[in-house]
Amino acid sequence: MKQRILPAIVFLISLSALHAQSPTTPKLVVGIVVDQMRPDYVSRYWNRFGNGGFKRLYTEGYNCRNTMYPYMPTYTGPGHASIYSGTTPALHGIVGNNWFDRGENKTVYCTQDTAAKCIGCQSTEGKMSPGRLLSSTITDELEIATQNKAKVIGISIKDRGAILPAGHASDAAYWFDGATGNFVSSSWYLSQLPQWANDFNERRWPDQYLAKPWTTLLPIETYTESDIDNSPYEAPFATESAPVFPHAIPTIPGGYDRLRRIPAGNTFTKDFALAAMLGEQMGKDSITDFLCLSFSSTDYVGHQFGTHAIETEDTYIRLDRDLNDLFNFLDKNIGKGNYLLFLTADHGAVDNPQSRMDQKIPAGFVNDSIITDSVKAFLTRSYGSSNYFISILNDQIHLNHKAISSDRRSRCEVANNLSAYIRETFPNLQDVISACQLEQAEYTELFRSKMQKGYKFGRSGDVWMLYAPGYVDRLYGGNGKQGTTHGAPYPYDAHVPLYWMGWNIPKGNSTREIQITDIAPTLSQLLHIPYPTGCIGKPISEIIK
Repeated sequence: MKQRILPAIVFLISLSALHAQSPTTPKLVVGIVVDQMRPDYVSRYWNRFGNGGFKRLYTEGYNCRNTMYPYMPTYTGPGHASIYSGTTPALHGIVGNNWFDRGENKTVYCTQDTAAKCIGCQSTEGKMSPGRLLSSTITDELEIATQNKAKVIGISIKDRGAILPAGHASDAAYWFDGATGNFVSSSWYLSQLPQWANDFNERRWPDQYLAKPWTTLLPIETYTESDIDNSPYEAPFATESAPVFPHAIPTIPGGYDRLRRIPAGNTFTKDFALAAMLGEQMGKDSITDFLCLSFSSTDYVGHQFGTHAIETEDTYIRLDRDLNDLFNFLDKNIGKGNYLLFLTADHGAVDNPQSRMDQKIPAGFVNDSIITDSVKAFLTRSYGSSNYFISILNDQIHLNHKAISSDRRSRCEVANNLSAYIRETFPNLQDVISACQLEQAEYTELFRSKMQKGYKFGRSGDVWMLYAPGYVDRLYGGNGKQGTTHGAPYPYDAHVPLYWMGWNIPKGNSTREIQITDIAPTLSQLLHIPYPTGCIGKPISEIIK
């Protein structure tokens, strides 16, 4: 009898030890969004990275190599909202960074809230909140599931990169104020900044970063994965005669907002995140906390210099070191195996169309002003007035419903006729469809399906235009043809990285297509909490098994 009991006791002791080493939930979740990051940057710059940043994600974690955005337009606001809500703009309502709002009869910003006050500044730019986000987020669901005992914080240089991931019920969201050089927040969350945030701001890191020129971290002749330094496809800073290193940041106008446009903006963001985790004692008890961290300087650099610039390569080499610092901090302060981490992007970026054209690859530019003039002329010929036209925003034409209705006409008739006219007139448009058509049928065809998932009545336009692959309306710089942009449903904008690492995450990779909306329900399964209210994604089985 004793011989049978002894193995059972040993088994129970071993099982108890196993549970002690592997808690049922992680102490901390860290969600990282790298703004405008393409998956190929990791392989392209692989030999430039150390072992503790992107390479660690690849070797220790799980790589979902075929992660896609299932909607258009692919912008920063919709991207962050979709990652954390598990749904698309059709349900969460963030249809762009800006949109024409029918209810307010004006163009609005995705986190704009005139009832909110900036905490930490006097700027109207601080009047922000998640109030326009119509679905709950995974971070909201964590707060509810823990009776608000979880600490949830969003951090980014961009307000929308901090606010939308943090959700409605979080402890705080912090973003950079270009007027003061400080991280600030909103009265939606706080009545005053915590002392640790004030202490951080008082160190005046932006003054130190902006006092130095931007030089390459490594010898410039070793940046062989990028185009020449003085490339015609890049835009110089103001006061520069050419887009070349070193960039004289101290003499360039723009105040503290210059920090957004150099790699130091990412380092500044990382350092504030470390201060937040220490100040808020995140990951220090049995209740899972959540840090939403978005690195935005990659987007500013990408827009200005493009996808093949030395500036872009240098930014990612420096970001790799920032990630190494972050991961080492988590190992030391939370404990390796006690935190769960994922890294993805809010969208990708298109190669500069002019550079493609110069290599005889199909690409080009579409002139929105020509389309605007043509639309107004068509409306005048067909209906006697151009007053039916409001604007083109997010590659969508917004019509004046009140003016159409007052003339006793149907908005669908006008929109359908206009879409047919545009389709016939502009050959560089891949597709044109009216909102009424999107409302009246369910599309399974790839790109119309993506339009449908991005459409929200009252916030989206009346006629949707899809440019041909490689075509854009305008880029950066004085001629509008330098740098890069994003917004299309094509792979260059829709295909993004997705790495998982840490608590209970297996090692490996998969080429199975994953939707960006699958991240939130995967986290719900791992944390044993409900899905966000509008969630349409599915858990990633390779991660949770």
